[in-house]
Amino acid sequence: MLEAGIPSPVVPYGADQTLFVVIDRLDRATEIRIERSDLETTIDELVAGCFNDPIKVISFNTLEHWMKDISADVAGEIKARCDIDGVTLPDYLSDFVESHPLNRARRR
Repeated sequence: MLEAGIPSPVVPYGADQTLFVVIDRLDRATEIRIERSDLETTIDELVAGCFNDPIKVISFNTLEHWMKDISADVAGEIKARCDIDGVTLPDYLSDFVESHPLNRARRR
């Protein structure tokens, strides 16, 4: 199993599709990767508590062969949605959001 901090150099071939992978920690020794084909569903499931301890969110495109760690963007989106809705960030997402702060320079 690949470590969360080491991105895979291989992006699968196939139809032009952008996929999203949530790396979720089950316990200290076990991580799983859960693939989704829709970013909105991925964010909704994170907010709904469908993951145990999300570590990272990675997007990749099967035709263009790129991959990107979008954890900070997803964390920022979750925080923004909570702020807009006037709700407190759920405890199960606080570690994820705090460990992936959105770089203020990128917001400009």
